[in-house]
Amino acid sequence: MPSSKPLTVLVTGANGQLGRELVFLAAQTDAINWQFADRSALDLTNLEAIEPFVAEQRPDIIINCAAYTAVDRAESEATLADVINHQAVARLAQSAKQCGASLIHISTDYVFNGEQCRPYSETDATDPQSVYGSSKLAGEQAFTASGARGIIVRTSWVYSAFGNNFVSTMSRLGRERDSLNVVSDQIGSPTWARDLAQALIHICLSDKLADKQAEVYHYSNDGVCSWYDFAYSIMQLRSLECVLSPILTEQYPTPARRPHMSLLWKDKIKSDFGLAIPHWFTSLQHALPEFSE
Repeated sequence: MPSSKPLTVLVTGANGQLGRELVFLAAQTDAINWQFADRSALDLTNLEAIEPFVAEQRPDIIINCAAYTAVDRAESEATLADVINHQAVARLAQSAKQCGASLIHISTDYVFNGEQCRPYSETDATDPQSVYGSSKLAGEQAFTASGARGIIVRTSWVYSAFGNNFVSTMSRLGRERDSLNVVSDQIGSPTWARDLAQALIHICLSDKLADKQAEVYHYSNDGVCSWYDFAYSIMQLRSLECVLSPILTEQYPTPARRPHMSLLWKDKIKSDFGLAIPHWFTSLQHALPEFSE
């Protein structure tokens, strides 16, 4: 139940896109005592350091934003991806359980094979097609097996003015090139990291998180688009004259297989936590002014 005492929330991966959005929003959230840990404070490849660090911080909630997210490089760095996305999550979950904290773990649409023709719900069968997706699923499973309290939040196509991502890349290439080819047969919904960060804060302050036991939720912005649609919107909103041509996934081979369907069904998180989720195009309009020209 809500208390007059501020919650203590520990954020791992504080220098990533989502972590930096939480840092940005922290000044507006007096009800939370924030503890931000970047890699210099807590390196998740050092598994033995996790439990004593969490025990020292004594958080009420841990938000794990840290992850190995280099999807293609993971195909040749499977061991490192497993340490960060799986083994470290297991240690965080065990540490959370030991100190009585709830864990909010951020996962991904890559736990699915992307082959179905409708949005993925939380109960759909997982079937990752890449090392990255497999390591993230293993992290989810380790959290569930730990018996720790909290939730898993799967998201997709995350972007922010903090860091490198599809929006920053398209903005740069749109200025540098006259034309670009963009994949048009991968479908999903972008996620502005600030919207996700605000949702996580809302969940932290709710009275429902403490009752959850590694329950799975989906969050992305509302609406549907392809990577081509997303890129086209970026060019339009930035008044860039770069000409885009749609191509198929097979015309743009990558080391890791990408899911064709990344759309996530979000009714559960809306209903359980009373969230209103903005449309991806509206969020893109709000986010773009923060990106460098």
